[in-house]
Amino acid sequence: MASIAFLKRVFMATFNVNTHRHDPYKNFKFRVRWDGRTIAGITKVSGLKRTTEVKEFREGGEVSSVHKLPGRHSVEPIRLERGITHDAEFERWANKVWNVSAKEGGGLESSLKDFRKDIIIDLLNEAGQIVLCYKVYRCWVSEFQALPELDANGNGVAIEALTLQNEGWERDQTVPEPAEPSYDDPPVT
Repeated sequence: MASIAFLKRVFMATFNVNTHRHDPYKNFKFRVRWDGRTIAGITKVSGLKRTTEVKEFREGGEVSSVHKLPGRHSVEPIRLERGITHDAEFERWANKVWNVSAKEGGGLESSLKDFRKDIIIDLLNEAGQIVLCYKVYRCWVSEFQALPELDANGNGVAIEALTLQNEGWERDQTVPEPAEPSYDDPPVT
């Protein structure tokens, strides 16, 4: 019969610094940053997903099997959502890609110099410490939802959203697993 310690090692999440922790991180505490500042009120970020096409080929002398190789690599767009406030950061970025109020034919419809941005997505633990950080490169707004469907009979929050195309992402390996605080620890000042 397997020991409980063995089962915990096999079936539970492992943490090097916080060996007492067995639960994975939650998905509700995060922040998104661009241009050196945290963007207020973001309530939802779609997942980071990349896909590699599978290329199949058959060898001439081997009729019964198919070989598989990696093909093209692609990344999914990222969708950011937040409740509508007076912060115009979503709209400012969307207007860099297409500004309808620019003079027709004047060449000012798009801001080619700075319509792309790198963004940072931080995952935080329950204590508010950064536990994972992802850098997303060369993002640009492909869709901006300024207003949701409005409903006089509803009671939901009005949501604005950005869909960001990007050219890839990577985990910031310099972010270490933080030592989680305890109620016995003195408060950090």
